[in-house]
Amino acid sequence: MNSSPDFVPEIAVIGHPNEGKSSVLSTLAEDDSVRISSFPGETTVCRGYPVRIDGREVLRFTDTPGFQHPSRLLSLLSRGEGLSEQRLHDLLAQVGADPELREDYELLQPVARGAGLIFVADGSRPLRSVDTMEMEVLRLLNRPRMAVLNCKGENTRHLESWRDELNKHFNLVRLFNAHQASYRERIELLRALGAIDQGWQGVISEVVRAFETDWAMRLQEVATHIIEMLRTTLTHSITISWKPPASEESVKNKLFTRFTTDIGDLERETQEKIRALFKHNIFNYRLPPHSILREELFSTRTWQLLGLGRRQLATVGGLGGAAAGAVFDVAALGHSLGAFTALGGAIGGISGWLTPERLPRAALLGMEISATKMQMGPVRDISLLFVLLNRALLFTRHTSNWAHGRRDYPTAEDASPQTSDSTATSSFSTSQLRICRDYFTALQKDDPGKLHTTEQAMHNLMFTELSAITMDSGGNNG
Repeated sequence: MNSSPDFVPEIAVIGHPNEGKSSVLSTLAEDDSVRISSFPGETTVCRGYPVRIDGREVLRFTDTPGFQHPSRLLSLLSRGEGLSEQRLHDLLAQVGADPELREDYELLQPVARGAGLIFVADGSRPLRSVDTMEMEVLRLLNRPRMAVLNCKGENTRHLESWRDELNKHFNLVRLFNAHQASYRERIELLRALGAIDQGWQGVISEVVRAFETDWAMRLQEVATHIIEMLRTTLTHSITISWKPPASEESVKNKLFTRFTTDIGDLERETQEKIRALFKHNIFNYRLPPHSILREELFSTRTWQLLGLGRRQLATVGGLGGAAAGAVFDVAALGHSLGAFTALGGAIGGISGWLTPERLPRAALLGMEISATKMQMGPVRDISLLFVLLNRALLFTRHTSNWAHGRRDYPTAEDASPQTSDSTATSSFSTSQLRICRDYFTALQKDDPGKLHTTEQAMHNLMFTELSAITMDSGGNNG
């Protein structure tokens, strides 16, 4: 292998048409621009997909056409002993001269450049004689090679026969579901590439280290975006001038609608920033149909599942400060919906919520009314911090673990409802709850010194949580 510091390792992804090689490539390269089609033969020429970190290309994946005439290639390769560079050059010239072998000639180009090979096969179907011929062609090409069984269906009864045959032809065999692979599984497969040949170990180790460093930097940026959203949202306020004969009720509704719309817009902007960090640039993946992230931010279900539970409310209340009002509200209402109980999941319910007898609860969002103006914000209820935080962490888990080769939810199981038990803050310790409380209190008091210290602690907490949830291979349910 080339040891030049400017050398960029190339991995050619090879396989029979419609076996999932484009999905594997898209997921490994984190590139959703890779064309994925259910129709065989869509890829007719090689196309490179560079992987860049900090503007430097560290690895290149190459999508290749599927084998078209493996039996003819095998016949040509079987003539003579060994495959010298000259013999490979002569073979390429012979294949290139035959118009019928145009796509097979294209497939051999990265092999001639010294690329490592990933052979992709669909292990959910039976092994065929043509598969064995393709494997033997790659063995005779004598390049570092790995086989990946990309099971496209749930049928696993053919896996053992595939493994037995693949082990005869490849340095390494791995199972890899390109539609469900998490970050951890992508890294493990990349690391395994270093084992296919001794000459690849050093350069692949360097690539993996670069990937891991880049991932940590992304999580730092996500933590920064979440903190910025919390700071902006929890200090946000709107003031509306009013005087009779304007209806007090209609002005309240207008004020609340503007306030909640602003917060919703801030959340969506943050989600787009997170989405871009994980390189979901083209394909607009869907959230599962029953995902809590599909609910409105101020819906009853959102606050039931993502707000503080009774035990945590009691803990936060015991810490004192800004959270005391939230504990009183739960004690009065019997659950953790706080000020939003009467919303019933619909903005249309605001009128009933903002009646005079409910104004103490409205005050938890910071509503103040005088003879000439109404103001909402800054937020006075710490519950909103936890709702926003849980939604941001759930969105990041879903986004970071959404494989780039995936294009839809194939089964109802993938769209399972989200439960409160899976929220990040449901398992927060007292010390973690204190960090959140101290940050919220510093925001309320607008103390620059305290805010700097508590915000740094909050950022560190976010990074720790993000590191845990993005390494979770089961994070695609959102």
